[in-house]
Amino acid sequence: MSARTLLESTIAGALPLLAATQFSDSGIVSRTVLSAGRTRVVLFGFAAGQELTEHATPARALVQILSGRSEWTLGGEQRTLSAGELLHMPPGLAHSVRAVEAFSMLLTLVRESDAPAPVSNGDGME
Repeated sequence: MSARTLLESTIAGALPLLAATQFSDSGIVSRTVLSAGRTRVVLFGFAAGQELTEHATPARALVQILSGRSEWTLGGEQRTLSAGELLHMPPGLAHSVRAVEAFSMLLTLVRESDAPAPVSNGDGME
């Protein structure tokens, strides 16, 4: 395990996602699972009521809801996602998220070959 990631990019490995998820009573905890080439995988734990305001990323994003329930606004359209659901967001899509209840998710960012590398703002959701 790397000091910066939960999995080492050059070694095969497995990770129990629910056990690796960390929660804060009043915040959002993000942990980078893997960072390799154009791909970055981040594990999130959101306390109930926490939110990320509208933002966009130049990367393609896949969000897998692992536990709980969340409300998403995607390009002005609202939807609720629960454990077991997968969300795809094309590059540049404006989106926001709010934890209806405590929830966890796995975010996979895939930078397009000609897109600039996302600038990290510390929350993993460039």
